[in-house]
Amino acid sequence: MGYYIVRSGEDTDADTLLGFFDEAVEWLAARGSAGQWGTEPWSGRPKRIKQVRGMAADPGLRIAEVDGEPAGALIVAEECAEQVPKAGERELYIRLLITSRRFSGHGVGARLIEYALDEAKRRSIELVRVDCWAGGDGDLQRYYEGQGFKPTVRFDVDGWIGQVFEQRPS
Repeated sequence: MGYYIVRSGEDTDADTLLGFFDEAVEWLAARGSAGQWGTEPWSGRPKRIKQVRGMAADPGLRIAEVDGEPAGALIVAEECAEQVPKAGERELYIRLLITSRRFSGHGVGARLIEYALDEAKRRSIELVRVDCWAGGDGDLQRYYEGQGFKPTVRFDVDGWIGQVFEQRPS
């Protein structure tokens, strides 16, 4: 892997994020995991485009670049998503972690998680949480466990089952 940086995101990153989601949807659907985000590219769905524009405007957005090319994105906030049970203590929540399929296997996601854990330490926060789809083949859940997260609670949003994971930065 080449030169790697994590930079603050900006509104102009919306198209990059849409590209990441389109790649992910195609890849997930091909693996039989369309239950996560569907089968249609997000770039062709007005509701999803609006959602991604909101992500691009989020002050917690960070973009990972490899040799100047966007390779992944992370959004962190000090509050969990509204559908997730509250932690009962201060936390840094990973609201988005997505990587370009072009950089699969290069550790971009792991580097972004490392960034989130370091950010929690900088803010003196002792809990980092993230959630993911609990369906499919379980690869995503195993990924988070492999990154040091422990599964906690599950939640249901109209039949979409999510799994919450947590980790305490060392």
